[in-house]
Amino acid sequence: MATENRAAPLLAKALGIVLGTDEIPLRLRAWDGSEAGPPDAPVLEFRHRRALRRILWSPGQLGLSRAYVAGDIDAPGDIFAAFTALSSAGKFSEPGPFRPLTPRELGTLLRTAVRLGAVGPNPAPPPEEARITRKGRLHTRQRDAAAISHHYDVGNDFYALVLGSSMVYSCAVWSEASAAGTEGLPAGLDAAQRAKLDLVCRKLGLQPGMRVLDVGCGWGSFALHAAQNYGVTVVGVTLSSEQAVLARKRAAEAGLTENVDIRVQDYRDIDDGPFDAISSIGMSEHVGREQTPHYVDTLHSLLRPGGRLLNHAISWNARPTKPDPDSFIPRYVFPDGEMLGLGEMVTALEGGGFEILDVEALRQHYTLTLRAWVRRLETNWDEAVALTSLGRARIWRLYMASSALGFESGLTGVNQILVQRAGGAQPPLRRTDWI
Repeated sequence: MATENRAAPLLAKALGIVLGTDEIPLRLRAWDGSEAGPPDAPVLEFRHRRALRRILWSPGQLGLSRAYVAGDIDAPGDIFAAFTALSSAGKFSEPGPFRPLTPRELGTLLRTAVRLGAVGPNPAPPPEEARITRKGRLHTRQRDAAAISHHYDVGNDFYALVLGSSMVYSCAVWSEASAAGTEGLPAGLDAAQRAKLDLVCRKLGLQPGMRVLDVGCGWGSFALHAAQNYGVTVVGVTLSSEQAVLARKRAAEAGLTENVDIRVQDYRDIDDGPFDAISSIGMSEHVGREQTPHYVDTLHSLLRPGGRLLNHAISWNARPTKPDPDSFIPRYVFPDGEMLGLGEMVTALEGGGFEILDVEALRQHYTLTLRAWVRRLETNWDEAVALTSLGRARIWRLYMASSALGFESGLTGVNQILVQRAGGAQPPLRRTDWI
């Protein structure tokens, strides 16, 4: 057992073994009140021995994530500063999954855990961990519906706290003025989301009377914006029943019931095309690499000749793209989600018969969007916890803050790819129609 008020130095040694580094750029605070590490560094607080036990059983990102979600670890100050420091340490700074511990490292970690009194049975994962089976065929209709429900059916009121009145759950488009200073980000969020929705409408060349498909329509924000401002009719499809309920309510309140049709439907089951334009905003990440050609073929078949598709999706930037099933995001946030590289998506769209009209990278815009969401969550923390659970709120704080840093560093990107099906009117000579 560790000497009283002396746990932190041993804890630093244990964490260093897991991360593969001799120096951790954090101030570690242990459950006994002791501290170790640079005095001016961001604080990472280990509130319970159970945190180290979780890491001992799952020595990598999963163990650390479980400990954070369960409240055994906390970042009590600036979470961005703490995660920035942690991401620069050892294995976190390396691409790809965590390197497994060597037998020697594992033995040293175990002996250190014994001294800290942290050895014991594997603690049960937090109840918010996805219960979707890790075996079997990916991206069946039933499995995709379960994965979407895990992420999106956690309460519309909770999402409203985080997203603001726009209820848009994808990257906003910020002006220089609205992005000035992180303190102003939440205030400028709604305007930045409206700017994004309008940009998509202009890129799609929407005109009154057009029929538009919104794949993965969320809470209906794009459908409402397009119908209200461009005089189109929109079919929006989602696999989330909670999203559909609110989207229909918003359409009714806006007097757009005749113009906006919200369905709980898999995109693979849509059989009432063709459409003049299709938007897919933050949806193709759920499709999976193997299903992407079928996704492209399906949307191509649903478009009229000359119709445009806008695919807005997160991507890996020149990094390994195979998902690590034992990392935080698949376990807690997006089960079965899979990001493709920009080149992969462009190749798939061209292979499906589309002509590329435009590609726009919005990486920096997503950093600003995520920071605004984190600020809103932290400002409304007590209410967010009451609407869901403490674990769920902690998941979203961890997921959004770490994602912001991923976009900030260039590890991940987000791109709008505008394509057109052959036939019909020629596209404009330049982008002047939508810039």
